[in-house]
Amino acid sequence: MAKYDVPWSALPENDRRVLILMPTRKDAERTSDMLKDAGHACTLCPDLPTLCRQFDRGAGALLLTDEFVLRDPGGHLRQCLAEQPAWSAIPVIVLTRDGSSRHEDLRAAGNVTLVERPVRFRSLISVVDAALRAREQQYQIRDHLELQERQAAALRESENRFRTLVEQVRDYAIFSTDLKGIATTWNEGVERVLGFSEEEFVGVDVTSRIFTPEDVAAGIPERELKEAATHGSAGNDRWMRRKDGSRFFAMGATTGLRDGVGALIGFSKVMRDATDWRNAVDALRQADRQKDEFLAMLAHELRNPLAPIRSGLSLLQLEKPDETLELMQHQVDHLVRLVDDLLDVSRIVQGKIALRVETVDLASVLLRSIDVVRPIIKRQQQEMRVSLPTETIWLRADPVRLTQVVENLLHNASKYTPAGGSIEISAHLNSDGVVIAVKDTGIGIEPDLLPRVFDLFTQSSRALDRAQGGLGIGLTLVRTLVAMHGGHVAADSPGLGMGSTFSVQLPTVPGPTERVAPPRDAESSVPLRVMAVDDNVGAASLLGRLIRKLGNHEVELAHDGPTLLSRVAEFRPDLILLDIGLPGMDGYQVARALRRQAAGRDVMLVALTGYGQDEDRRKSRHAGFDEHVIKPIDIATLRKVLRHPKLAERADARALPVHPDSLTAGPTASDDPS
Repeated sequence: MAKYDVPWSALPENDRRVLILMPTRKDAERTSDMLKDAGHACTLCPDLPTLCRQFDRGAGALLLTDEFVLRDPGGHLRQCLAEQPAWSAIPVIVLTRDGSSRHEDLRAAGNVTLVERPVRFRSLISVVDAALRAREQQYQIRDHLELQERQAAALRESENRFRTLVEQVRDYAIFSTDLKGIATTWNEGVERVLGFSEEEFVGVDVTSRIFTPEDVAAGIPERELKEAATHGSAGNDRWMRRKDGSRFFAMGATTGLRDGVGALIGFSKVMRDATDWRNAVDALRQADRQKDEFLAMLAHELRNPLAPIRSGLSLLQLEKPDETLELMQHQVDHLVRLVDDLLDVSRIVQGKIALRVETVDLASVLLRSIDVVRPIIKRQQQEMRVSLPTETIWLRADPVRLTQVVENLLHNASKYTPAGGSIEISAHLNSDGVVIAVKDTGIGIEPDLLPRVFDLFTQSSRALDRAQGGLGIGLTLVRTLVAMHGGHVAADSPGLGMGSTFSVQLPTVPGPTERVAPPRDAESSVPLRVMAVDDNVGAASLLGRLIRKLGNHEVELAHDGPTLLSRVAEFRPDLILLDIGLPGMDGYQVARALRRQAAGRDVMLVALTGYGQDEDRRKSRHAGFDEHVIKPIDIATLRKVLRHPKLAERADARALPVHPDSLTAGPTASDDPS
C-alpha cells in the first residue's frame, strides 16, 4: 500500500494537530477543549515565534486571533508561510473583529480563512474540519510526489546500472535507434561486433551500414521495425555487414521502445556474432545431405551385384531345387532386407516418406505379412499361431507400410525365438480401435532395455553373437510407421527367457459402402515380348533366362539406351525392363525418347533400378515409366510384373485383327526435365 493511501487517523499526531494562539490562556484552553471533544489534536502556543517553531515540526492547521497578526513586526508568520514546500499550503484560520480589509496582505501570503468574532463553537468546528480535510489532501499530494521521486530515483539508478552493464558488454552489440533508424546509443560491443566507434555510430542512420545491400533492396530493415512496433519484438537472425564490408551471421532481436503512456519512441537492438555456429549448422546440413547421397549410392552399388545373384539363384531353383540353393537365397533375401531397412530408417526419421493411405482390410494385411514370413518361421522349426477376429476390421492405412510393420515384428519374434518355440499373432478390437499383438516364447527382453527397445541401433545383449544378424533398426521403423498411422506401439516382457509381446494400437474406420473388386492379373502363360536393358551384361543375361523360364516369353537384351531405341520399332516389345543408371543416356532420358516413338507409346515400361528413394520414383513417373521396381528383383515380384493388367490388355489387343496404326496411343512422357 502506498503511503498516501494511509487514512488520516493513522498519520503522525504532529501532522494532524491544530496549533492554537489566543490572547489569554483561558481562551486558548477553552478552544483546545472544544476541538479535542470534536476529535482533533491540539497544541497551545504562548506566542507567535513558538507557533512558527511548532509549525516547522508539523501541523494540520493554524488557529489564532488577529491581534498576533497585527503585532508581528518581524513578519515571523509570513516568513513561515513563504518557506513552505511546494506541495504545502497550510490552512490558517484568523479570528478577527475588524473585518478582513486589514489582513489582505496576509491572505495573499497563504491559505488564510478569516472568521469574524464572536464565533459559535459549532461554526468554528466546521471551519477547522474543512481546513483539516484540505490539509489531508495536501499530504496525499506530498506522499504521491515523494513516491514518484523514489520511483524516478530507482529508475535512474537502474538505468545507470544497465548503462554501465551495456557499455561493458563486448560480445553483444546493444544499441538504440529512434523511429527513423538513427542510432541514439552505443556500447563497446558495437565496436567489437560491427566495428564502429561511438563517434562513427551515434547520430547516423545505421540501416544501410549494417544490413546487406540485398536485404536493404528487399525492404528487410523496414519490415523488421514494423514487426517490432506491431508485435513488440522481431527476430534478427540473418547475415549482416561490418564497417569494413565483411559479412557475419548475426543472432539477436529488435524490440520496440515505448514511453509511460505506451507511445512508440524508438527501438533497441541486441545482436551477437554467431558465424561459427551458423557455419557449424551448415556443415551438419551438408554432412546430412552427403550422408543421404552416400546411402542412396551405397544402396545402388549393393543392389546392382545382388541383382544377378538373386536372378541366378532363382533360375537354379526353378531348374533344380536344392537345399543349399534355398539357404543361399535366404541369405540374399536377408542382405536385401538390411539394405532396404537402412535406407528406410534414414528417410522415415527425416520425414521424407509420405504414406499412400487407403481404406484397407486388416486381415488382408496380416495374412500377406504372415505369408511372407511363414517360410522363415518354418525354416527355424517354429510354430505359428494366428488368431484373427471373425468380423472385418477396416483401417485408413498405407497397406505396403503397414505390411512392413507386421513383417518386422514377425521377423523380430522369429529372430529371438529358438527352434521349437512358438509365435502367435492376434488382433482384437477395443475402445480405441484395434490391437495387433505379436507374442513369442523367445529370449525375452531385459528390464533396463524395455524403455529403449524402439531406439535406433538398440539390440539385446543376448544377441552379441550376431547369429541372427540385423542392424537394430527394425523396431525403430515400426514405431515411426505406426505413429504416422496415428497409433502407438508398446513392448512387454516378463523377463529374460520368458518371451516378449509387441502390441500395436491403431484407429479403425467404418468400412466402404461399396466393395470394388481389384483388377484381375493376366495369366502367366500369356507369351510376351520382353526387352531387358542393363549395362551389366551378366545381370541382363541371367534376368533374360529367368524371364524365359517363367513362361513362353520372347526376350531380347540391350546394354545401353541407343540400342534399345533402335530395336523397339522392329521387336515391338510388350514389356521393357529398363535400368536407370545406364552409361551415356540414363534411363530417364531413354524413357522420354521411347515415349516419343510410335512403337514405344503404349509399351509397358518398368524401371528396374538400385535407386529407390521417393525422389527417384517421382522422376521415373515423370519420365513415363509405368512401374518402379527396386533391384534385386525377386521371382514373386517378377511374376507380378509379367501378370500386370496392362500386359493382358496388350495381349488381348494383339489377338484382334486390327491394323497396328489404328491402336490408341499410350502414355507419353512428361516434359518435366527431371
